[in-house]
Amino acid sequence: MKKLSVALALVGLAVGTALVGSFGFRDVAQAVASAGWRGLAAVCVWQLVIFVPLGLAWDQLARIRGTARPLVFLWARMVRDTATNILPFSTIGGFVFGARALTVHGIGWPVATATTVVDITAEFLAEVGFVALGVIILLAHVPHAHAVSASVEIGLGFAILGIVLFVWAQRGAAPAFERIAARIAARRLGGARRGMAALNEELAELYRRPGRLLVCFLLHFVGWILSGMGDWVAYHAIGLPIDVDNAIAIEALLSGVSAAAFLVPVNAGVQEAGYAGFGALFGIPADLSLAVSLLRRARDITIGVPVLLLWQLFEARRLRAATG
Repeated sequence: MKKLSVALALVGLAVGTALVGSFGFRDVAQAVASAGWRGLAAVCVWQLVIFVPLGLAWDQLARIRGTARPLVFLWARMVRDTATNILPFSTIGGFVFGARALTVHGIGWPVATATTVVDITAEFLAEVGFVALGVIILLAHVPHAHAVSASVEIGLGFAILGIVLFVWAQRGAAPAFERIAARIAARRLGGARRGMAALNEELAELYRRPGRLLVCFLLHFVGWILSGMGDWVAYHAIGLPIDVDNAIAIEALLSGVSAAAFLVPVNAGVQEAGYAGFGALFGIPADLSLAVSLLRRARDITIGVPVLLLWQLFEARRLRAATG
């Protein structure tokens, strides 16, 4: 898996570089520079706004288990996303780091793990709705894009099937995994069975509260809409005033492609190709869409580096406290 991730990252980097080169390094660089520090600051501030509903969505699930620490879950969500966006790991690595950030601040691992799994599911469900909204906007503005919409619709079908299987695995398959763990672990890993049982119990308890799950889903949908509006902010930052619904559609379609390419670290190449292709459907020059993609990369680094450094500081302090 590590070798595959590295290979995909290198291919993606090559694709992204080739795209920028094909449309002119100078033109893309000038478009990025036109945003200036103010444009980058606006994009970064908007991303911080997006983190709020995402952190609150995760916190809603923890409240089912009597844990109400919205700031901790907001922080862990920032760690999850920044790790995904700037570290050479797949999306799955971001999920693990986010759950780890919770445990550093005193959230038990069963709650951290179970809420992470259910939060991912709720976010995926909201993403399906968001992608469907993007397809509707696309067909309303670009009637000749039926081939693109058909491909997206097929992808949505597989996504829905994946959701069904994922939820089943959380709710129905855990006992089977528990039995397998008990047989394999035997005496050497006797704690594995207890750990799986604790996780299964947490998942079952979370699914007994559909009201909280609905709130989590709605907050994630708000987060997706805000992410689409973030593209609107980015395009305006480089001097291209596009409509909000067009920006939402571009981000929705891009999110669908990114979800399918979740094994590609930092969406290398996928993000650039998506912006160039989907932006062109709305009449946006490819070099400007590529500039927005690079501005988004700059945003991820600007926010992500301080977040990850602070996370490591918390880890170091906890290690010192544990060792004495």
